[in-house]
Amino acid sequence: MKCGVVDIGSNTIRLSIYHCEGRSFKLLLNKKEMAGLAGYVKGGVLSSDGIQVACRVLEGFQALLANFGITELRVFATASLRNIANTEEALEAIRQATGIRAEVLSGAEEARLSFLGASLGGGAPTGLMADVGGGSTELVSYEDGHVTSSCSLPVGSLSLFSRYVDGLFPTAEERRRIRAAVEAELDKAAPLDVRHRHLVGVGGTFRAARKLCNDLSGVDPDNPVIPAGEIRGLYRKLKKGDKTTLRQILKSTPDRVHTILPGLVVLHCILKRYQVETVSVSACGVREGYLFDRVLRNRD
Repeated sequence: MKCGVVDIGSNTIRLSIYHCEGRSFKLLLNKKEMAGLAGYVKGGVLSSDGIQVACRVLEGFQALLANFGITELRVFATASLRNIANTEEALEAIRQATGIRAEVLSGAEEARLSFLGASLGGGAPTGLMADVGGGSTELVSYEDGHVTSSCSLPVGSLSLFSRYVDGLFPTAEERRRIRAAVEAELDKAAPLDVRHRHLVGVGGTFRAARKLCNDLSGVDPDNPVIPAGEIRGLYRKLKKGDKTTLRQILKSTPDRVHTILPGLVVLHCILKRYQVETVSVSACGVREGYLFDRVLRNRD
């Protein structure tokens, strides 16, 4: 059985196609569209233009699946539709235009499914998981493979860029304001305020940081484990915002040229707050967690 899973995020809309047998699955294809839905939110409302962007992307994904003869499609949204005032209006517009009934995940459910997906990809049995997306950041503390506490913070790489940055790269003052906003949200996550030597990273910001760190270090681009010091060093290097910075980002992660620095501020705050020493970037995340939980768990 083949199944498509779409994640409507604040920065990207992603389609993953899986071949499933029983409770196991294999990724066949990943397709990403840089929709930037957070940029269409004004006064807490996702504009009609933003809704139309989402509909066009979903229609394109439907056509792709039809070409492959794949009929099963599951669609969910995270902070992109969760953190707006017109969620129901947007869902209904998507349903009318595409026939898709998208599910909006709560922050707690997104954290749970991100952790489930990361767990399917293996990793350390005890530590902290962070999923830094375009519109929110999920944190899960776990011990011996079991969740001990979790939370969802309303800060992400694109939402922070849209709120605080006027140019392409944040200025020193804009970085200070972003950092203050992230730290204020972390202060509310008091149950997680303990030391975690190891962190499992999920989401586009972590993948971009891994690629940049590996490129700068000259190691295998797919190397998943990065010392926290390398990420902090990457942030210090890129926050200069000069031509060298721009060239490096355009070389390694061109689609994140405007969001990588706000995302790195989030990473920097998390690493410092929890005294993280090593970071492993998971190949699996919320889409895999959603697939397993919603599609495969109850199948024979």
